[in-house]
Amino acid sequence: MHLVQIHNRTDRRVAVVHEPELVLLREVSSTLDLAQRALSEGRELSELAGHLMTGETLSYDDVYEGRSDWKLLAPIDCPGDPHRVHVSGTGLTHMGSARSRQAMHASATPQDESGMTDSMRMFEWGRQRGRPSDGEIGIAPEWFYKGDGSIIQAPFQSLRIPGHAEDGGEEAEVAAIYLVADDGSPWRIGLAAGNEFSDHVFERRNYLNLAGSKLRMCSIGPELVVDPRFDDVTGHVRIVRNGESIWEKQVRTGEHNMCHSLANLEHHHFKFAAHRQPGTVHIHFLGADCLSFSEGVRLQSGDLTEIQFVDFGRPLRNTITTEEALNTPLQVQVMR
Repeated sequence: MHLVQIHNRTDRRVAVVHEPELVLLREVSSTLDLAQRALSEGRELSELAGHLMTGETLSYDDVYEGRSDWKLLAPIDCPGDPHRVHVSGTGLTHMGSARSRQAMHASATPQDESGMTDSMRMFEWGRQRGRPSDGEIGIAPEWFYKGDGSIIQAPFQSLRIPGHAEDGGEEAEVAAIYLVADDGSPWRIGLAAGNEFSDHVFERRNYLNLAGSKLRMCSIGPELVVDPRFDDVTGHVRIVRNGESIWEKQVRTGEHNMCHSLANLEHHHFKFAAHRQPGTVHIHFLGADCLSFSEGVRLQSGDLTEIQFVDFGRPLRNTITTEEALNTPLQVQVMR
C-alpha cells in the first residue's frame, strides 16, 4: 500500500494511491494519525487504511503536475510540532558510497600502509560484521544527524544551498520511517524514496566535516510504501538543467546491495534511549549507491533533481536554489 499526504488552503488529507487516482481517507488528517490509531487499536496499518477509504477520489496526475488546488506534502510529518521528528542517516552502507568516500578523502585523511582511509576501513567492518545472524548484534554503522522535521521538504519544493555552505549535492536513497509507541517500542511505518542532500565540498576538505555537511534540508516521497520488499531495489536518478538532462544513472539499493542488514541498522539506531521517546517520528536515510558530485557535477540554482525507485511510486522531484552568501558573522545576543 502506498500513502500520500496532501493539503489545500484549508484542509489536509491522507490518501491511498490507486493509480491513476488518489482515494481519500476519512477520520484521519495525517499519516501520523493513521499510524497512532493503528497502534492503539492493535490493527495492521494497511488494513486500517483500507477500512477508512472513502469513495472520494482525486486525479493523481492533476495533483502531481500542479493542476489541482491540492498539493503534495511529505508523506510523514508531525503537524504543528516538527521537533517531534528526528532525521538521521547511515553512511558507508553501499559499495558505491564507500568508493565515493574513499576518493573524496584519500588526499585529506589518515591512511594505513595499504592506502585505506578510515571510511573504507569502516565499510570493511560492515562487510565483515554488518549482517549478524538472528539473535546476534552486528557491528555499529556510521551514523549521522540531519535535523528535526523542519528540514523536510515536500516533493517539488526547493532544496536550498545555505549561504554558509560550500556546495549542495543530491544523494538518492531510501528512507525508513518509524513511530515510537507509548511504551517506547519503535515501529516501522514504511519506506520512502529520499534525497538526503549534503555539502560534499565541505566534507571533502576533511572527513571530520561529515557531521556538519549533513545539517541540510532533505526531501522524501511523494509516497510512503507500507511494508515493501527491500532485498534488491533498483532506481534511477538524474539532474536536469535548463530542461536537459546533464547527468543520470541507474542506482541500486536494498539489503542485497548493502553491507549492513536493515535489522542491524535499526538496532544501532534505537539502542539509544533518547531515540525511543514515545510519540516521536524517525526518518532514517539508509545510504546511497552513487553521487553526481563524484562524477564532477556541481548543482546550480534552478537545477531539478529526480529520484525514483522501482515499486516506490512516482519520482521525487525537487528544485535547487542557492541562498545569498553569508559574509558577516552571526551575532548572538547576551542576556544581562
